[in-house]
Amino acid sequence: MVTLRTSFGSPFGRKARIAVSVLGLDGKVKVEPASTQDDSDPLPQQNPLGKVPVLILDDGSTLFDSPVVLEYLDILAGGGRILPKDTKARFEALRLESLADGILDAGILIVYEGRYRPPEMAVKGWLDRQSGKIARALISLEGTSQSLDSPPTVGQITLACALGYLDFRFKGEWRKTHPRLVAWLDNFSARVPAFAATVPPPG
Repeated sequence: MVTLRTSFGSPFGRKARIAVSVLGLDGKVKVEPASTQDDSDPLPQQNPLGKVPVLILDDGSTLFDSPVVLEYLDILAGGGRILPKDTKARFEALRLESLADGILDAGILIVYEGRYRPPEMAVKGWLDRQSGKIARALISLEGTSQSLDSPPTVGQITLACALGYLDFRFKGEWRKTHPRLVAWLDNFSARVPAFAATVPPPG
């Protein structure tokens, strides 16, 4: 059986966990917790970067990071499910995934700046640059019509996880100025039970 290793607070791991569910792969993929902070965890041997998620295949080889993992899961489910076969639709999904991953990257850098650097050493210019990336991405997304396929594409799954991460780490401030994205996420949550089932634990 294929094993998915991730920390349950990771939005990138959440992408993979939602994909497993929407693709009906619960009987083919075992989800196992992993820690990026525990030196005894074999994660660095499974992914030299020490990041989650990691997919361990039946032959012991590993795949990472989340876009690669989601593509493999799509193939495991028969292909063309969350990663469309049609060229135009495929690259629309991949573009959305890239944009939403960028929101996550910037958000995590802001969180880490506060977590690992003393407040008096915070670099405001760096934080502003990351916040600007998130703001521009949200404005772009709010200004375009976001559909929701069944099952959702890799892009739609990633967008939901990115917005969920902004709720989790940034108190949902984005909701005040992006009503269309709020409505979209509400629709996603209603149609994809795995989204609620993968809400990260407090902390």
